[in-house]
Amino acid sequence: MINAEQMFSILDTLPDPAFIITREGRYVGVFGGKDARYYHDCKGLVGQLIANLIKPDKAKWFIEQIEKALVTRNLLIVEYELSNKDVKGLPDEGPEEPIWFEGRVQALDFKVDDEDVVLWVASNISERHHLEVKLREMSDTDQLTGLYNRRKLERELISQFEAFTRYGLSTSILMFDLDNLKFINDSLGHLAGDELITTLANTCMAELRANDIACRFGGDEFVVALPAIDQVQAVQLAERLHRCFIDALSRFSVKETKATVSMGISSMTVGDTSYLDVLRRADTALYQAKHQGKNRIVSA
Repeated sequence: MINAEQMFSILDTLPDPAFIITREGRYVGVFGGKDARYYHDCKGLVGQLIANLIKPDKAKWFIEQIEKALVTRNLLIVEYELSNKDVKGLPDEGPEEPIWFEGRVQALDFKVDDEDVVLWVASNISERHHLEVKLREMSDTDQLTGLYNRRKLERELISQFEAFTRYGLSTSILMFDLDNLKFINDSLGHLAGDELITTLANTCMAELRANDIACRFGGDEFVVALPAIDQVQAVQLAERLHRCFIDALSRFSVKETKATVSMGISSMTVGDTSYLDVLRRADTALYQAKHQGKNRIVSA
Protein backbone atom coordinates (compact mmCIF):
# COMPACT_ATOMS: atom_id res chain seq x y z
CA MET A 1 0.00 0.00 0.00
CA ILE A 2 1.13 3.54 -0.72
CA ASN A 3 1.53 5.58 2.42
CA ALA A 4 0.68 9.28 2.87
CA GLU A 5 4.24 10.44 2.32
CA GLN A 6 4.48 8.52 -0.96
CA MET A 7 1.11 9.89 -2.08
CA PHE A 8 2.24 13.47 -1.49
CA SER A 9 5.44 12.72 -3.41
CA ILE A 10 3.43 11.40 -6.35
CA LEU A 11 1.12 14.41 -6.35
CA ASP A 12 4.10 16.74 -6.25
CA THR A 13 5.53 15.25 -9.45
CA LEU A 14 2.39 15.97 -11.53
CA PRO A 15 3.32 18.01 -14.62
CA ASP A 16 0.28 20.33 -14.27
CA PRO A 17 -0.34 22.28 -11.05
CA ALA A 18 -3.23 21.17 -8.83
CA PHE A 19 -4.64 23.65 -6.34
CA ILE A 20 -6.89 23.08 -3.33
CA ILE A 21 -8.97 26.27 -3.06
CA THR A 22 -11.66 27.22 -0.54
CA ARG A 23 -15.06 28.66 -1.36
CA GLU A 24 -13.82 32.18 -0.60
CA GLY A 25 -10.86 31.70 -2.93
CA ARG A 26 -8.01 30.91 -0.55
CA TYR A 27 -5.23 28.58 -1.68
CA VAL A 28 -4.79 25.91 1.00
CA GLY A 29 -2.77 23.39 -0.99
CA VAL A 30 -0.62 23.27 -4.12
CA PHE A 31 0.73 20.14 -5.81
CA GLY A 32 2.54 19.41 -9.06
CA GLY A 33 3.40 21.98 -11.70
CA LYS A 34 6.72 20.27 -12.41
CA ASP A 35 6.66 20.96 -16.16
CA ALA A 36 9.16 23.84 -16.11
CA ARG A 37 8.34 24.75 -19.72
CA TYR A 38 5.00 26.18 -18.62
CA TYR A 39 4.91 26.75 -14.86
CA HIS A 40 6.76 28.52 -12.09
CA ASP A 41 6.85 27.31 -8.50
CA CYS A 42 3.36 27.92 -7.07
CA LYS A 43 4.06 26.96 -3.45
CA GLY A 44 4.03 30.61 -2.43
CA LEU A 45 0.31 30.82 -3.19
CA VAL A 46 -0.67 28.80 -0.11
CA GLY A 47 -2.56 31.03 2.32
CA GLN A 48 -3.19 33.71 -0.30
CA LEU A 49 -6.62 34.87 -1.50
CA ILE A 50 -7.37 34.99 -5.22
CA ALA A 51 -8.87 38.47 -4.67
CA ASN A 52 -5.51 39.70 -3.36
CA LEU A 53 -3.59 38.32 -6.34
CA ILE A 54 -5.88 38.83 -9.33
CA LYS A 55 -7.64 41.99 -10.48
CA PRO A 56 -11.34 42.24 -9.53
CA ASP A 57 -13.12 41.17 -12.72
CA LYS A 58 -10.99 38.07 -13.25
CA ALA A 59 -11.00 37.23 -9.51
CA LYS A 60 -14.80 37.38 -9.54
CA TRP A 61 -14.85 34.94 -12.44
CA PHE A 62 -12.66 32.46 -10.54
CA ILE A 63 -14.91 32.61 -7.47
CA GLU A 64 -17.99 32.06 -9.67
CA GLN A 65 -16.45 28.88 -11.13
CA ILE A 66 -15.56 27.58 -7.66
CA GLU A 67 -19.12 28.21 -6.48
CA LYS A 68 -20.56 26.50 -9.54
CA ALA A 69 -18.42 23.40 -8.93
CA LEU A 70 -19.43 23.30 -5.27
CA VAL A 71 -23.14 23.63 -6.05
CA THR A 72 -23.30 21.10 -8.92
CA ARG A 73 -20.74 18.64 -7.47
CA ASN A 74 -19.90 17.80 -11.09
CA LEU A 75 -16.57 18.13 -12.86
CA LEU A 76 -16.43 21.64 -14.32
CA ILE A 77 -14.13 22.23 -17.32
CA VAL A 78 -13.38 25.86 -18.24
CA GLU A 79 -10.94 27.66 -20.53
CA TYR A 80 -9.47 31.00 -19.51
CA GLU A 81 -6.59 33.32 -20.18
CA LEU A 82 -4.17 34.99 -17.80
CA SER A 83 -1.69 37.74 -18.56
CA ASN A 84 0.39 40.19 -16.58
CA LYS A 85 -2.52 42.64 -16.90
CA ASP A 86 -4.69 40.31 -14.78
CA VAL A 87 -2.24 40.01 -11.90
CA LYS A 88 -2.00 42.70 -9.25
CA GLY A 89 1.30 44.46 -8.69
CA LEU A 90 2.79 43.71 -12.10
CA PRO A 91 3.61 46.36 -14.74
CA ASP A 92 1.46 46.48 -17.87
CA GLU A 93 4.53 45.82 -20.00
CA GLY A 94 5.13 42.18 -20.72
CA PRO A 95 4.33 39.43 -23.22
CA GLU A 96 1.66 40.53 -25.69
CA GLU A 97 0.09 37.09 -25.84
CA PRO A 98 -1.83 35.88 -22.77
CA ILE A 99 -1.39 32.32 -21.50
CA TRP A 100 -4.42 30.09 -22.01
CA PHE A 101 -5.40 27.40 -19.52
CA GLU A 102 -7.91 24.62 -19.26
CA GLY A 103 -9.17 24.36 -15.70
CA ARG A 104 -10.75 21.18 -14.35
CA VAL A 105 -12.60 22.01 -11.16
CA GLN A 106 -14.10 19.38 -8.87
CA ALA A 107 -15.72 19.79 -5.47
CA LEU A 108 -14.02 17.72 -2.77
CA ASP A 109 -15.81 15.67 -0.11
CA PHE A 110 -14.02 17.24 2.85
CA LYS A 111 -13.54 20.68 4.32
CA VAL A 112 -10.42 22.62 5.26
CA ASP A 113 -10.74 24.90 8.31
CA ASP A 114 -14.53 24.36 8.12
CA GLU A 115 -14.67 25.64 4.53
CA ASP A 116 -15.79 23.77 1.42
CA VAL A 117 -12.93 23.25 -1.03
CA VAL A 118 -12.37 22.34 -4.67
CA LEU A 119 -9.55 20.75 -6.59
CA TRP A 120 -8.52 23.04 -9.49
CA VAL A 121 -6.12 21.47 -12.01
CA ALA A 122 -4.70 24.00 -14.49
CA SER A 123 -3.25 22.87 -17.84
CA ASN A 124 -1.44 25.25 -20.16
CA ILE A 125 -3.23 24.96 -23.54
CA SER A 126 -1.79 28.06 -25.24
CA GLU A 127 -0.39 26.14 -28.23
CA ARG A 128 -3.67 24.29 -28.75
CA HIS A 129 -5.69 27.48 -28.36
CA HIS A 130 -3.61 29.37 -30.92
CA LEU A 131 -3.93 26.48 -33.37
CA GLU A 132 -7.72 26.41 -32.88
CA VAL A 133 -7.90 30.18 -33.49
CA LYS A 134 -5.80 29.83 -36.64
CA LEU A 135 -7.93 26.99 -37.98
CA ARG A 136 -11.10 28.93 -37.21
CA GLU A 137 -9.75 31.97 -39.03
CA MET A 138 -8.81 29.82 -42.01
CA SER A 139 -12.30 28.31 -42.14
CA ASP A 140 -13.84 31.81 -42.09
CA THR A 141 -11.50 33.44 -44.60
CA ASP A 142 -11.52 33.61 -48.38
CA GLN A 143 -8.12 32.39 -49.58
CA LEU A 144 -7.76 34.75 -52.53
CA THR A 145 -8.71 38.03 -50.87
CA GLY A 146 -8.20 37.56 -47.14
CA LEU A 147 -11.74 38.82 -46.53
CA TYR A 148 -14.35 36.78 -44.68
CA ASN A 149 -16.19 34.12 -46.62
CA ARG A 150 -19.92 33.56 -46.98
CA ARG A 151 -20.10 31.18 -44.00
CA LYS A 152 -18.68 33.80 -41.65
CA LEU A 153 -20.90 36.55 -43.09
CA GLU A 154 -24.06 34.53 -42.52
CA ARG A 155 -23.17 33.97 -38.85
CA GLU A 156 -22.42 37.67 -38.39
CA LEU A 157 -25.65 38.75 -40.08
CA ILE A 158 -27.68 36.42 -37.85
CA SER A 159 -26.05 38.08 -34.83
CA GLN A 160 -26.61 41.57 -36.23
CA PHE A 161 -30.28 40.84 -36.92
CA GLU A 162 -30.75 39.59 -33.36
CA ALA A 163 -29.26 42.85 -32.08
CA PHE A 164 -31.65 44.76 -34.33
CA THR A 165 -34.75 42.92 -33.12
CA ARG A 166 -33.76 43.26 -29.45
CA TYR A 167 -32.22 46.71 -29.28
CA GLY A 168 -33.12 48.44 -32.55
CA LEU A 169 -29.48 48.65 -33.64
CA SER A 170 -29.77 48.80 -37.41
CA THR A 171 -27.24 47.22 -39.73
CA SER A 172 -26.93 48.18 -43.39
CA ILE A 173 -25.78 45.85 -46.14
CA LEU A 174 -23.70 46.92 -49.11
CA MET A 175 -23.53 44.48 -52.02
CA PHE A 176 -21.31 45.14 -55.03
CA ASP A 177 -19.53 43.46 -57.90
CA LEU A 178 -17.22 44.26 -60.79
CA ASP A 179 -18.52 45.55 -64.09
CA ASN A 180 -17.04 44.21 -67.33
CA LEU A 181 -15.01 41.50 -65.61
CA LYS A 182 -15.59 38.90 -68.34
CA PHE A 183 -14.42 41.25 -71.09
CA ILE A 184 -11.27 42.14 -69.14
CA ASN A 185 -10.62 38.48 -68.32
CA ASP A 186 -10.97 37.55 -71.99
CA SER A 187 -8.64 40.39 -73.01
CA LEU A 188 -6.00 40.37 -70.26
CA GLY A 189 -6.33 36.85 -68.85
CA HIS A 190 -7.76 35.39 -65.66
CA LEU A 191 -4.79 36.48 -63.57
CA ALA A 192 -5.84 40.05 -64.29
CA GLY A 193 -9.31 39.14 -63.06
CA ASP A 194 -7.87 37.82 -59.81
CA GLU A 195 -5.87 41.02 -59.45
CA LEU A 196 -9.05 43.05 -59.91
CA ILE A 197 -10.79 41.08 -57.19
CA THR A 198 -7.88 41.43 -54.76
CA THR A 199 -7.67 45.15 -55.52
CA LEU A 200 -11.29 45.54 -54.42
CA ALA A 201 -10.60 43.51 -51.28
CA ASN A 202 -7.52 45.57 -50.39
CA THR A 203 -9.47 48.78 -50.86
CA CYS A 204 -12.17 47.51 -48.51
CA MET A 205 -9.58 46.65 -45.87
CA ALA A 206 -8.04 50.10 -46.14
CA GLU A 207 -11.26 52.13 -46.13
CA LEU A 208 -13.80 50.30 -43.94
CA ARG A 209 -14.14 50.59 -40.17
CA ALA A 210 -12.67 47.94 -37.90
CA ASN A 211 -16.14 46.59 -36.98
CA ASP A 212 -17.44 46.43 -40.56
CA ILE A 213 -17.73 42.89 -41.92
CA ALA A 214 -16.40 42.57 -45.47
CA CYS A 215 -16.95 39.31 -47.30
CA ARG A 216 -16.27 37.83 -50.70
CA PHE A 217 -19.73 36.45 -51.40
CA GLY A 218 -18.74 34.51 -54.49
CA GLY A 219 -16.82 35.12 -57.71
CA ASP A 220 -16.51 38.89 -58.10
CA GLU A 221 -19.44 39.63 -55.76
CA PHE A 222 -18.85 41.19 -52.34
CA VAL A 223 -21.03 41.94 -49.34
CA VAL A 224 -20.21 44.35 -46.51
CA ALA A 225 -22.27 44.48 -43.32
CA LEU A 226 -22.20 47.91 -41.68
CA PRO A 227 -23.24 47.65 -38.00
CA ALA A 228 -24.94 50.66 -36.37
CA ILE A 229 -25.25 52.50 -39.69
CA ASP A 230 -28.60 53.61 -41.14
CA GLN A 231 -29.51 53.91 -44.81
CA VAL A 232 -28.42 57.54 -45.18
CA GLN A 233 -25.04 56.90 -43.58
CA ALA A 234 -24.63 53.73 -45.65
CA VAL A 235 -25.15 55.68 -48.88
CA GLN A 236 -22.53 58.22 -47.81
CA LEU A 237 -20.04 55.46 -47.02
CA ALA A 238 -20.82 53.71 -50.30
CA GLU A 239 -20.20 56.90 -52.28
CA ARG A 240 -16.80 57.35 -50.63
CA LEU A 241 -15.92 53.69 -51.17
CA HIS A 242 -17.06 53.88 -54.80
CA ARG A 243 -14.69 56.81 -55.43
CA CYS A 244 -11.85 54.77 -53.90
CA PHE A 245 -12.71 51.85 -56.18
CA ILE A 246 -12.58 54.11 -59.24
CA ASP A 247 -9.08 55.29 -58.30
CA ALA A 248 -7.85 51.79 -57.47
CA LEU A 249 -9.22 50.24 -60.68
CA SER A 250 -8.19 53.03 -63.04
CA ARG A 251 -5.21 51.05 -64.39
CA PHE A 252 -7.45 48.17 -65.48
CA SER A 253 -8.92 49.07 -68.85
CA VAL A 254 -9.07 47.59 -72.32
CA LYS A 255 -9.57 50.16 -75.09
CA GLU A 256 -12.72 52.02 -74.07
CA THR A 257 -13.84 49.43 -71.51
CA LYS A 258 -13.01 50.16 -67.88
CA ALA A 259 -13.26 48.08 -64.75
CA THR A 260 -15.92 49.70 -62.57
CA VAL A 261 -18.14 48.70 -59.66
CA SER A 262 -21.93 48.60 -59.25
CA MET A 263 -23.45 48.73 -55.77
CA GLY A 264 -26.73 47.99 -54.03
CA ILE A 265 -27.61 49.12 -50.51
CA SER A 266 -30.30 48.13 -48.02
CA SER A 267 -30.84 48.43 -44.26
CA MET A 268 -32.72 46.42 -41.65
CA THR A 269 -36.31 47.55 -41.16
CA VAL A 270 -39.06 46.68 -38.69
CA GLY A 271 -40.91 44.50 -41.20
CA ASP A 272 -37.93 42.20 -41.86
CA THR A 273 -38.27 38.62 -40.64
CA SER A 274 -34.56 37.75 -41.02
CA TYR A 275 -31.31 39.12 -42.41
CA LEU A 276 -32.19 37.40 -45.71
CA ASP A 277 -34.87 40.06 -46.38
CA VAL A 278 -32.21 42.78 -46.22
CA LEU A 279 -29.78 40.77 -48.32
CA ARG A 280 -32.41 40.22 -51.01
CA ARG A 281 -33.17 43.95 -51.19
CA ALA A 282 -29.47 44.75 -51.54
CA ASP A 283 -29.19 42.13 -54.29
CA THR A 284 -32.19 43.62 -56.10
CA ALA A 285 -30.66 47.09 -55.81
CA LEU A 286 -27.39 45.76 -57.26
CA TYR A 287 -29.30 44.26 -60.19
CA GLN A 288 -30.97 47.63 -60.80
CA ALA A 289 -27.58 49.36 -60.75
CA LYS A 290 -26.40 46.96 -63.44
CA HIS A 291 -29.57 47.40 -65.46
CA GLN A 292 -29.36 51.20 -65.28
CA GLY A 293 -25.92 51.31 -66.88
CA LYS A 294 -23.41 50.00 -64.31
CA ASN A 295 -20.82 51.98 -62.34
CA ARG A 296 -23.43 53.39 -59.96
CA ILE A 297 -25.06 53.01 -56.55
CA VAL A 298 -28.72 52.12 -56.00
CA SER A 299 -30.34 52.24 -52.57
CA ALA A 300 -33.35 50.03 -51.81
